[in-house]
Amino acid sequence: MTRRKSRIDAVILLYQSDLLEKNIKEIIKNEIMFEKKIDDFTIKLLAGVSKHRKEIDSMIKEIAKNWTLERMAIIDRNILRVAIYEMLYEKDIPLKVSVDEAIEIAKIIGQKEDTPKFINGVLGKILINITD
Repeated sequence: MTRRKSRIDAVILLYQSDLLEKNIKEIIKNEIMFEKKIDDFTIKLLAGVSKHRKEIDSMIKEIAKNWTLERMAIIDRNILRVAIYEMLYEKDIPLKVSVDEAIEIAKIIGQKEDTPKFINGVLGKILINITD
């Protein structure tokens, strides 16, 4: 499985967690029960986002001042969560790769036509904050 596919799977599982208001562990258990294979990188992303979600959400709120998390499309906010987790905690992944992957994923599964621009704008500001 490619890392992009793993990222997409992580976003979709986080989407399900938000939509159904269930813990990510319940969502994973349910997927496994239906014999869906979840690769190690997807599990790592899900665990990392879950562990650092408050910090990640706080960063999103700070950067996207005109948007509340609740107002964002569920897919969009979870694309951001996965990318920001990678940017902050996966030191073996170049920052630019995390940003580029998030934009590409937004083009594939984003809910709005302007989702890639929105994702790029938020992550661009976070990138500036991280590298300053």
